[in-house]
Amino acid sequence: MKKLALTAAALALTASPAFAASGPFFSLGNTDFIVLIAFIAFIAVLVYFKVPGLIGGLLDKRADGIKSELEEARALHEDAKDLLASFERKQKEVQDQADRIVATAKSEAAAAAEQADAELEKSIARRLAAAEEQIASAEASAVKEVRDTAVTTAIAVAREVIAKQMTDSQSAALVDSAIEDVKTRLN
Repeated sequence: MKKLALTAAALALTASPAFAASGPFFSLGNTDFIVLIAFIAFIAVLVYFKVPGLIGGLLDKRADGIKSELEEARALHEDAKDLLASFERKQKEVQDQADRIVATAKSEAAAAAEQADAELEKSIARRLAAAEEQIASAEASAVKEVRDTAVTTAIAVAREVIAKQMTDSQSAALVDSAIEDVKTRLN
């Protein structure tokens, strides 16, 4: 309000037509003086009807509205900061949990690999043992087959040699001796 009055007074003094008027300034014939009185009356009417108070009230209301909006904005800003901090904590917790899950998965994978290696070694050992048993069995079978063949061949050769060298009387004596040997063994 003071600014308005000062601005009006400054404009009134700097107006160039006021300096161009002729005659005494404080006479009703001087239009500048009449304009000044009308202006002062207008300002008085504005003050009487409390227009500056109304304008001041409106400006105060506007200032209070702006203050409340600023306070609300500050509160929202604080809430946003808190929410951001909460999300950052949660993100860090999730990252830590993900790191733990990855570490656990790696250790489980390593343990599974070790277990698979151990099982593979056991399987290889079992297969080697089975192969060795098969080799030993094949060896024993081959040795038995060779022995059987050797015995069969030796018997056949011995039969032929004995048949060629033995006479009937020697043959009968051998049969009698074998029968006697069997009788003694059975009793």
